Amino acid sequence: MTQYEAIRIEHEPALSWIVLDRPEAANALSPKLLDEFAEALETLRTEGGPVIAIRGEGRGFCSGIDLGGYGGGDAGPADPMADRARLEANVARWLLMWDHPKPVIAAVHGYCMAAAAQMCVFADITIVADNVRIGEPTIPIGGGFIAPTWVSLVGHKRAKEFAFVPGNSIDGPTAVEWGWANHCVPADTLIPAVRSLAERIALTPPEVLRLKKLSINRAAEAAGFRQALSGIAEIDALLHLSPAVLEIRARMKEKGLKAVIQEYKVAPTSPLTAPEE
Repeated sequence: MTQYEAIRIEHEPALSWIVLDRPEAANALSPKLLDEFAEALETLRTEGGPVIAIRGEGRGFCSGIDLGGYGGGDAGPADPMADRARLEANVARWLLMWDHPKPVIAAVHGYCMAAAAQMCVFADITIVADNVRIGEPTIPIGGGFIAPTWVSLVGHKRAKEFAFVPGNSIDGPTAVEWGWANHCVPADTLIPAVRSLAERIALTPPEVLRLKKLSINRAAEAAGFRQALSGIAEIDALLHLSPAVLEIRARMKEKGLKAVIQEYKVAPTSPLTAPEE
């Protein structure tokens, strides 16, 4: 088995784990991690257990894209076509889960932010811990990229509620109520719960699982799942060049990332609470 730097593979009888293994960087999605993730999925098409599960090492699942791998996010992209190609490549990696012959389970704990909240949409089943926060980027410099992928799961009204407020987030029970996740379990039982589910799934022959997944995917695609992905890279790349976003990026460069984050720190909308008098 290939030795990886940013992920690791762990095999069990019923499943193979892909572990996001950059805990010192909150498992941020660096170019290296994304490439290794895609390579691991390809390898596991013919190797490993009958089910694949994905989890994060350390305090949380994943903090989203590693901006350090893309110029730190402090300037507008020099080439909008290159920006679009990068965004499309990320979606293509997630589609490797959707199109994979094996069932893919996302096991999510701690934090699941930005692009990670998009990533999990493409898993076949998502199990969350009761300590999870699933969130939008705090600084509104992107748009039309993450929330559209949520629409098939949560509906357009909830996707808009999630996307419109900077740094909005939902907890585990809300993720289940909205339909983003299948189950919410105590954090200390997350891994055993996913393992138990995988063991029960593995009782179904792999050929049957493959065709069941294909059939359900086709139904979702007939309802527009894949079509909804067709324009999100262009919209996000276009927004990255807008004057409003470039002004925010200039403030990030001048004041620093943490200072600008504080400007957008607001309460999430779910559960919705009225402001104190």
